[in-house]
Amino acid sequence: MTFTPKNILAILAVSFLAACASPAQFQNMTVDTGTNTFDTSNSPYHDAILVKNIEGGEETNPLWTSEVSSTAFKEALIASLENVGLLGNLTADAPYELQATLLRVDQPFFGLDLKVDSLVRYEIFDKKTGASVFEKEIPASHTATFGDSPFAVQRLRLANEGSMKSNITGFIEALLESDMPIENKTTAPATS
Repeated sequence: MTFTPKNILAILAVSFLAACASPAQFQNMTVDTGTNTFDTSNSPYHDAILVKNIEGGEETNPLWTSEVSSTAFKEALIASLENVGLLGNLTADAPYELQATLLRVDQPFFGLDLKVDSLVRYEIFDKKTGASVFEKEIPASHTATFGDSPFAVQRLRLANEGSMKSNITGFIEALLESDMPIENKTTAPATS
């Protein structure tokens, strides 16, 4: 192959596009029924939760690193709750509202294997009383390897998405283990 100005320009363009950071995609953070089996039919939260406020996400700068936006995380939460049977119907006035705050998304600066640790605080409120009926901070992590992608910026996005998907899975598990809203429990909930 001869290196003409056109070829060099094409190689530089491909290299630049491969090096651009892309934001975490909600579809890749969504818990689906194919990978996780949750029985929510007897849960007091079955078809009863609306996602209200999501805070703490960051927008991605294409020239820097992949991030998780509040909007993408909210879409992933809504889709996940719908997939497992916990999302309420807007027109049916669902009794519970979920608020989540991304407290930390710790990312490595470099490496072949990129591990992202996330910490999210989830809180569910009873819409009638305003009382908090569930509150928990969920940690999660995910490692993307060179085998997942030879491009570090893409590995970081995959690690972000995997960590957030694991985090949402952990939230759903903790919620279902809580069995019933706090005000209906006879003993205090366990803290983490």
